[in-house]
Amino acid sequence: MGVTAKIAPSMLSSDFANLASEAERMLNCGADWLHMDIMVRHFVPNLTIGAPVIESLRKHTKAYLDCHLMVTNPVDYVEPLGKAGASGFTFHVEISKDNWQELVQRIKSKGMRPGVALKPGTSVEEVYPLVEGANPVEMVLVMTVEPGFGGQKFMPEMMDKVRTLRNRYPSLDIEVDGGLGPSTIAEAASAGANCIVAGSSVFGAPEPAHVISLMRKSVEDAQKNS
Repeated sequence: MGVTAKIAPSMLSSDFANLASEAERMLNCGADWLHMDIMVRHFVPNLTIGAPVIESLRKHTKAYLDCHLMVTNPVDYVEPLGKAGASGFTFHVEISKDNWQELVQRIKSKGMRPGVALKPGTSVEEVYPLVEGANPVEMVLVMTVEPGFGGQKFMPEMMDKVRTLRNRYPSLDIEVDGGLGPSTIAEAASAGANCIVAGSSVFGAPEPAHVISLMRKSVEDAQKNS
């Protein structure tokens, strides 16, 4: 398949008062990336973190900071997040249909990896131009819950999108976010997802390392059988 398993605990479920130590704990448990949800009450109703928190966390970790922007004006966040030390910058296709080429170029110019996300109600075809363009995104994030809050129930019907993307783009990083855990990982992995965002199921587990290991094995087993 040409892609590797990447497990990204969602820091939205961490103890924000101890973000640096929580990040270190997740990495020690085997996490590949740290998933950072950036919301500002426009695109979604919740309010979380911004560039200042990314900058503060970067001082304490060299981890890949996988930033998912649930905002209506992602272009305004490119320079601040680039300066702050973000690694990945994933924007939503729903609000970037007209300016995505400029957005991707700016993201890359700041040394970040561009990705595009789509909400459950958005057709998978909407992201094709962004993956197939002259200056493409490098990851597609399929939301398996409505964006905005952690702890929601996994939507298995979204796996059709993942399967479609994997069949069309064998070497693309495909990320899933929402309701992922031991009971749902096999379905996501078999559909072709290789980047797994998990919040409550990791941070709420007695042994987060076991959950991370289980999810990684599920992705790797699915790739061997594909």
